[in-house]
Parts: sequence; C-alpha cells; structure tokens
Amino acid sequence: MPGEDLSHISDEELLLRFKAGDRKAYEQIYNRYWAIMYVYARKIMADADDAQDIVQEVFTYIWHKGETLNINSSLSLYLYTSVRYKIFDLLDHRKVRTDYKTYLQQFIKEGEYITDDQLRERELVAVIEKEVAALPPKMREMFEMSRKEGLSHKEIADKLGVSDLTVKKQVSNAVKILKGKLRIFSIFISINF
Repeated sequence: MPGEDLSHISDEELLLRFKAGDRKAYEQIYNRYWAIMYVYARKIMADADDAQDIVQEVFTYIWHKGETLNINSSLSLYLYTSVRYKIFDLLDHRKVRTDYKTYLQQFIKEGEYITDDQLRERELVAVIEKEVAALPPKMREMFEMSRKEGLSHKEIADKLGVSDLTVKKQVSNAVKILKGKLRIFSIFISINF
C-alpha cells in the first residue's frame, strides 16, 4: 500500500513482505538496521569507510537475494553475523588478524562487547565450521567422523581402511590446527575439543 507506515511491523513480517516483492519492506529493514550495523562494524573496524562498505555489502546481498533469501534465525542475528563475517573476510584478505585481536581486546576491556551469549556462540560455531572446512581433505574427513558422527578411532580406521594410529594422529593434528587458528575466539567461549 502506498504511504503505509511499516515502522510498527515485526522483522518477521517485513521479511515475508520483502520476499514477496515489497520494496517498501526492504526499505524499512534497511532504515531499521543500517545505522545499528554501521555502529557495530565501526566499533571493530579502524576505518569508517571500511565499516560503511561492509554494511552496504550485507544489505546489497539481501536486496539481490530477494525472494530466495533464507534466514533461519532472527533478522538481527542474521545481520550481526553477516557483518561479522564480512569483517573477518576483510581482515583475512588484508592479513591483519593481529590488528583485529588488538581491537577486540580493547573492545572487551572497555566493556562494550555484545552480551548476547547465543549470538557469540553461533558466531563461534560458524567460524569453527569455516576453519574445519579449510583442513586438508583426509584430516577433515577423519576429524568430522570423530567429532560430528561420534565414531571411535577404530571405527574410522575400519571405514577408511587405515590404521588406528593414523586416525589418532590426524584427529590430534586437526585439533592442534583448530586451536591455533581459533585462539582469539577463546575469549568468548571455552573450546573443548
């Protein structure tokens, strides 16, 4: 409806309308969350333009996905997570994880961190999944069989036709690699492999 005030409509309803082709619903989502996401990105990123670009990329992605957009969480969680991933990608690309760690430590020291435990846990799980996917193929396969499927080293060895010792070594190496790569996230949650 032209001129309809959508500010009172829930995020869920706005998403449904947007996916049905309602451009005004997208505008409302954008207006509701752009500034919040920018402030969030800006607290982590040193450069204001980078923060703005990251947030704009997330909203552009949503616009282009349109009716095929699939969000399995709340809209706010989806946006926070998307912005965080874009920040990780940018930092990875520039190879400045040490700078990010410094920002993160300062961010935490000042007490301005997000207090939503569920958001942090989901973000951590997603980062772990990304790092697991980057493991060498055989190592990843054995690690996932051990951790996701709950198979013993012997069961994995039997399935793959390798020795128990090989499985044990590959799983142990995977854990070492993951712990090394995820060290900065141990601030948020204890990693128990």
